[in-house]
Amino acid sequence: MAKEKMTELEQKARELLKERGVTLNDIAELVHYLQAKYHDNLEMEECLHNVNRVIAKREVQNAILTGIELDIMAEKKMLQSPLQETIETDESLYGIDEVIALSIVNVYGSIGFTNYGYIDKQKPGILEKLNDKANGCHTFLDDIVGAIAAAASSRLAHSDANAEA
Repeated sequence: MAKEKMTELEQKARELLKERGVTLNDIAELVHYLQAKYHDNLEMEECLHNVNRVIAKREVQNAILTGIELDIMAEKKMLQSPLQETIETDESLYGIDEVIALSIVNVYGSIGFTNYGYIDKQKPGILEKLNDKANGCHTFLDDIVGAIAAAASSRLAHSDANAEA
C-alpha cells in the first residue's frame, strides 16, 4: 500500500501543534501513560503510530486548527468580551474546549471518553505544561492534546481486541 500524501489541512494541523510547543512524541508519551499497564512491552513507536493515525483524520485536523486559532486569538486579545476573558482564564464552566476535544475522542468509540476524562483530570506530561497559564493561552490545546492521546489509546485498544479475535 502506497503512503498517502499529506493534505494541506493535515500539514497545517501538525505545524500548529509544533509551533505551540507540542511534539508528537509528547502525545505518544500520554498514550503510553494511558495504555502501558494493559499492553505488555508497549513501545513508544506503537504509541506514535497510533497518534499519527488519529491526526490523519480530517475531523481531528479541523478540531486542532479551530482550537489553536481560538487560543491564538485570545492571546492577541482579538475576541470580544466576555468571550475574551472566558477563554483567556480557561473558565471552568465554559466547556466548549471539552466539546471540541470530545469530537476527537468520539472518532474511536466510547472507550475514548473514559481515557479522556482520566487524562484530563491527571494532567500528566505535556498536559501539565499546557495547563500552566504562564506558558500562554492553551484553553483549547490542552484538551485537544489530551483527546488525541485518548483517541490514539482507544485505537490501540481496538486494534489489540481485533488481533485477539
